[in-house]
Amino acid sequence: MAERTMNNIPTDDPLRAIIEEVWANLREVSVNQKETGRKIQEVSESQKETDRQMKQLFRETDMKFKETAESQKETAEQIKETNRRFGDLTNRFGELAEHLVVPGIKEKFNALNFNFTDTFENAQIAGTSRNRSAEVDILLESLDTVMVVEVKSKPTEEDVAKHINRMDVLRRRADDRKDTRTYLGAIAGAIMPQKVRNCIVQNGFYAIEQSGDTMMINVPGDFKPRQW
Repeated sequence: MAERTMNNIPTDDPLRAIIEEVWANLREVSVNQKETGRKIQEVSESQKETDRQMKQLFRETDMKFKETAESQKETAEQIKETNRRFGDLTNRFGELAEHLVVPGIKEKFNALNFNFTDTFENAQIAGTSRNRSAEVDILLESLDTVMVVEVKSKPTEEDVAKHINRMDVLRRRADDRKDTRTYLGAIAGAIMPQKVRNCIVQNGFYAIEQSGDTMMINVPGDFKPRQW
């Protein structure tokens, strides 16, 4: 029996149409497979490129983090150094303020009808077993009055509160020693904000502030010094 091929199958034979359809489907499947393979290859290449970019991004991000950490460390060191220098400057400014206050301070208070005879700088006032000690920048003394002067480059309201506590300590120390003299307070500053000046005066302290190359005692007309 002779083999049947497409060439010897009549064109009007239904089998020929079926075979042609099958071949057409096979060719289409083959083309689709090639297209699918090409797309898979493109996706694979794209994924490789994405992976490469992500790795590069991670490396750059890690480098940025390290640079930022180093920059923060340098900034912290700079802030620390700035604070140290500012502290040194403040201390020096405070020393300068003391040098401005001490010369003539006794005469300036005596011009306000005091009779101070002795001046002491950086006095350490020892306490007792029940009273703590206190440090005083400038101490003026007479037979009946003691003036306690706190010196700051730029006084604050907190400094006023601390000076009140200091005066309380000194009063208790004086009582222990049977010292019946009147204790008065003053706060001096090279820079004296108006708000702080008002706070000083309202709490019964004399306000001493810079005037040119010297210091002046600011005494309002209605000022009443607080006594301890």
